[in-house]
Amino acid sequence: MMKYADLIDEHIEELAALDAIDAGKLFSGGKAVDIPNVARLLRYYAGAADKIHGEVLKMSRELHGYTLREPIGVSGHIIPWNFPSSMFFMMSAPALAAGCTMIVKPAEQTPLSALFYGHLAKQAGMPDGVINVITGYGPTAGAAIASHMDVDKVCFTGSTEVGRKIMQAAATSNLKQVSLELGGKSPLLIFDDADVDKAADLALLGILYNKGEICVASSRVFVQEGIYDEFVKKLKEKAKDWVVGDPFDPRSRLGPQVDKQQFDKILSYIEHGKREGASLLTGGKPVGKKGYFIEPTVFTDVKEDMMIATDEIFGPVMSLMKFKTIDEAIKKANNTKYGLAAGIVTKNLDVANTVSRSIRAGTIWINCYFAFDNDCSYGGYKMSGFGRHLGMEALHKFLQVKSVVTPIYNSPWL
Repeated sequence: MMKYADLIDEHIEELAALDAIDAGKLFSGGKAVDIPNVARLLRYYAGAADKIHGEVLKMSRELHGYTLREPIGVSGHIIPWNFPSSMFFMMSAPALAAGCTMIVKPAEQTPLSALFYGHLAKQAGMPDGVINVITGYGPTAGAAIASHMDVDKVCFTGSTEVGRKIMQAAATSNLKQVSLELGGKSPLLIFDDADVDKAADLALLGILYNKGEICVASSRVFVQEGIYDEFVKKLKEKAKDWVVGDPFDPRSRLGPQVDKQQFDKILSYIEHGKREGASLLTGGKPVGKKGYFIEPTVFTDVKEDMMIATDEIFGPVMSLMKFKTIDEAIKKANNTKYGLAAGIVTKNLDVANTVSRSIRAGTIWINCYFAFDNDCSYGGYKMSGFGRHLGMEALHKFLQVKSVVTPIYNSPWL
């Protein structure tokens, strides 16, 4: 695993280029963030590989008991297209450390980096059959993994709709274990005491990073009424700094959407928003006549039951709303079937503590956003799925516990 990480470091430019070509991700971001992070993630779990242990049990009878943590076996990984490299290793690195073999199916939109990672695994000395990369479509290759009788676990990141199908396939085949990281409609709550300048930056980062194609995007932004008007002005002004363009151009901050289907879906939601009575503060149109580029888009006058406020759009589209009280903010934040992440911007520790414990979501960021770390697990509540990426929780999901018990004869103590 350490050698594997070293090889990835040696090929950062090629891997970042493959993800830029396939997914429209920023080449500069791939070089600086995504690819170096997957090498770090491999090293993190390589360090955990020889620290997997069970525990000795204090039995109540004349028995000696202990537990073993054993590899779950063959794991199937169905990878999304928005973070092809990151998600490859969020699933595969802990599985490798646990001692599992795996079948990795990248999204049909973004297979290139996964194939290269398979090549590098071989160069690193991974035995044949440990990492198997299989390209194909979800309804065929993905379904085969989910329903296969010799696959012991399936991990999937993607839509809630497909997550249901994977659970059904697991249930009707061999009752394989399932980990799902699904959709999100994450709220960002900005309170009156917030630094408006910083809050506007966080709100734009939360929805525009990776052109909004990110499951934890802060697509619903709630601003307390005392600073709402000032915040709106600041947001409109700062949105101009988010340049849309070629992902290989260092001046670009948003590349193109992944494909025409996603491009058309986002534009369709923007039209829905206008028809339902929301007001466009900025954006709302394609950029240029070639490629799948969309302007950073912010809607005001949004009502909570509008489609743009309830559905996961997976694009650079923000729904901006206001609130009066803390209780109202909590209620609005929880008014969603999803529960992946949330953000809070406040200088008041009491407010931060109350709100963070009241929102039903797997990750809460206070005065920051996208604050991921290899040690800090994340995953969903409600219809955002179950199971965790990152941290030791991710390692444990690829292990199962075996209890071993033997009698003790003539022991002076239990």
